[in-house]
Amino acid sequence: MHNYITNIIAYRVKNTYLCRVVVKMAAGPLSVAPNTSTNNDGILIGDRVYSEVYLTISNSLIPEERLQPTPSMLDGLDLHTETDLRILGCELIQSAGILLRLPQVAMATGQVLFHRFFYSKSFVKHSFEIVAMACVNLASKIEEAPRRFRDVINVFHHLKQSHRGKSDQLHLPKPG
Repeated sequence: MHNYITNIIAYRVKNTYLCRVVVKMAAGPLSVAPNTSTNNDGILIGDRVYSEVYLTISNSLIPEERLQPTPSMLDGLDLHTETDLRILGCELIQSAGILLRLPQVAMATGQVLFHRFFYSKSFVKHSFEIVAMACVNLASKIEEAPRRFRDVINVFHHLKQSHRGKSDQLHLPKPG
């Protein structure tokens, strides 16, 4: 068996981003599944040959049939509440990103991850605050601006405490 070195080459053709995955053999042992082999066109896994990945706008968007109804709607959450939770989650990610001094592209990536997660999972079954925290952490790694887990947790704890303090002030009775 041989090791495989995979290079991913991204290029742009007429406003379409394409990725070409190049697989080369290298010396050394590698444990590969018994039904895996290579040929000149790419790598054969099972009965399919994998050699290129095309990323276009048509295959990167969420299909319309997954937009309505969402898993949250199927669990009984109305559209207005779901929209409010999505907005609140994105604002939370933006605030945390600012405190963590993340680049804007990392915060936007976190917000995209947040939305995509909740198009396949329900707000009823998953805490949006924990998902937002995970999205910030993952986005910082994806955009090569990594932050420690501890820093992300501390920032979200700070945001929760400062939000709790503001809500306590709103419910205080007025003197007099």
